Amino acid sequence: MWHDSILDTIGNTPLVRLNALASDLPCTVLAKVEFFNPGASVKDRIGLAMVDDAERKGLLKPGGTIIEGTSGNTGFGLALVAIARGYSCIFTTTDKQSQAKIDSLRALGAEVIVCPTAVAPEDPRSYYSVAKRLSEEIPNSFYPNQYDHPANAQAHYDSTGPELWEQTEGRITHFIAGAGTGGTISGTTRYLKEQNPAVKSIGVDPYGSVYYKYFHSGGEFDEAEIFPYLTEGVGEDILAGNMDFSLLDDYVRVTDKEAMQMTRRLAKEEGLFVGQSCGMAMAGALDWMRDHAGELTPEDVVVVLLPDNGFRYLAKTFNDDWMRQHGFLEAPRALTAGDVLVSRPGGVFSVSPQATLADAVEVMNEHGISQLPVYDGETLVGSLNERGILARLVADPEARQERVEAVMGEPFPVVEADVSVAGLSAHLENGMGAVLVRATTSGEAHILTRSDLIAALAQQTS
Repeated sequence: MWHDSILDTIGNTPLVRLNALASDLPCTVLAKVEFFNPGASVKDRIGLAMVDDAERKGLLKPGGTIIEGTSGNTGFGLALVAIARGYSCIFTTTDKQSQAKIDSLRALGAEVIVCPTAVAPEDPRSYYSVAKRLSEEIPNSFYPNQYDHPANAQAHYDSTGPELWEQTEGRITHFIAGAGTGGTISGTTRYLKEQNPAVKSIGVDPYGSVYYKYFHSGGEFDEAEIFPYLTEGVGEDILAGNMDFSLLDDYVRVTDKEAMQMTRRLAKEEGLFVGQSCGMAMAGALDWMRDHAGELTPEDVVVVLLPDNGFRYLAKTFNDDWMRQHGFLEAPRALTAGDVLVSRPGGVFSVSPQATLADAVEVMNEHGISQLPVYDGETLVGSLNERGILARLVADPEARQERVEAVMGEPFPVVEADVSVAGLSAHLENGMGAVLVRATTSGEAHILTRSDLIAALAQQTS
């Protein structure tokens, strides 16, 4: 069996149980994994639905141009439809979107115009305004305007909602999702509540978007809530026509940092390599469930919609430098001499200046060590190493009975436990191949060698 075009593979994406991230919750938590769509996002559903609607109404004619403002994913869905049906595409997007998204849209044959993020929606430079203007200027063009197009929410009423109902055998009790245009959460929720009015729907918003405040204030559009944020493809600085707040039961919001870190956790702990808005939705969902854990039962089935995949965010969320630059990833603490000391087995061994060279060799052989500090009481006065001892015994075998003080070298350098590995390495390279590290608690000094440092570094990177 085969499909007539790539469009026939849209929808019927899987539900995957969360195991690690939701292990402390009493309910079943499932992820609706939308990157299984051919364009790797939930927006494939609405791209097809809006073009179908336009063709039925005669708004899009053969050889026409589809023009849309998009954060990237809707553009992919529309571009796939355009390829299958012979249209061209022009997309406007914002300068906060990942370069991978822009490059991928161009790879699908679309023209992409990048517009500034930090301008008002009505500003002629905004990606909303540019898309609308181009649609008025270019003949035989179609401007879907996903924010207000009824086919957006209807696509989810017709597909996403029924899929969730069927996949959970009608057991779904909670639906949690982010919202940009509002079509996904509104259309899906409308279907689910028609099947069971008790199903709860919870929206997740990034800080900087107006939706959270609008919901909890009973309809106040507060421009003071609008400020730039980095999480892509979710939240709005306008009220999209597809966003039906009356269907929702609660709204939570999440910081960029929480969204980015949860995106990484989904990959590492659940094997779900997804995008930023997925991390935002999951972070908000887990926060909401933990806040309401007393109300949840083992019979509850919570579905969190994950809109897209992680490959479009390799240069951002999955790039350590980008994450640290924005304060989303703590710089790893530098390894110190004290850390190496902890990983080093055994105690500290030494000899006195009055001991014989034979005594020193016996200590070294017994404990399998190649360096020895020489202490006169509690005072460090010298050092011995196997290379120096060997050279002395080759020159004079009778030197075994000499006192250590006659053949010892300079004392090993003494460093504090908090010295960095870089500083420790400099001492080891430029000195005698060993240092004494003063323990933080007891003040006692412990010897560390090059091999100890190599072993500690290997353990850290393994």
